[in-house]
Amino acid sequence: MNASNTDFVLAVENLTVSFDGFKAVDDLTLYVDEGEIRVIIGPNGAGKTTVLDLICGRTRSTQGSIRFRNRELTKMSESAIVQSGVGRKFQTPSVYTDLTIFENLEISYPRGRNVFGSLFFKRDETVIRKCEEVAEMILLKDQLHESAGLLSHGQKQWLEIGMLLIQDPELLMLDEPVAGMSVTERQETAKLLRRISENRSVIVIEHDMQFVAEIADKVTVLHQGKILTEGAIDKVKNDPKVIEVYLGH
Repeated sequence: MNASNTDFVLAVENLTVSFDGFKAVDDLTLYVDEGEIRVIIGPNGAGKTTVLDLICGRTRSTQGSIRFRNRELTKMSESAIVQSGVGRKFQTPSVYTDLTIFENLEISYPRGRNVFGSLFFKRDETVIRKCEEVAEMILLKDQLHESAGLLSHGQKQWLEIGMLLIQDPELLMLDEPVAGMSVTERQETAKLLRRISENRSVIVIEHDMQFVAEIADKVTVLHQGKILTEGAIDKVKNDPKVIEVYLGH
């Protein structure tokens, strides 16, 4: 398919990235719909995290196109991509443990789109309301003024998702959001992602197949930088190729 305007939130076409001749992502084409939760699975080294790195501008593609709301991202800086509405959470939570949950959310609040916006930012009712609203969504309203250092590993993951949500991204990308979580926290995270996707698209990289089954609208299986198959979870789980290269391990 040629690069053209599409109705998709995210259109990745013919994306390739080579590191010293090794193709980490190989001619990948992927489309994500409005309000969709897309889960990317696959064995280690399949290229999953590299795909997120390419979308958010951390890594530059060798060829291909990435369009978000029909804007080409491949030449934009990481910060410009964030400002265009793409949020990314990495595997390890990076919250400020010496600050309260409120302060973590507050410093993530978009302070205008330029230096002056940042300099003259002050805590007002809008900011306070937004922090409270996000804290409620991520199940931390009751701990709003407690230190983030006191949170469990799972709650720190939620806070980091909240730090992205306060910026109101239209596409949210999460790398293994339930790694190290308790069963209860995993269930709550599944509900949280469902709520989040009501008004934005979400891409999740995950290994926990039970969690994938709970959240995914569509699953893409990567293997050696290429799409092995994609579709509904039941189709993917029963695909002989997927069982052979991934689920059979």
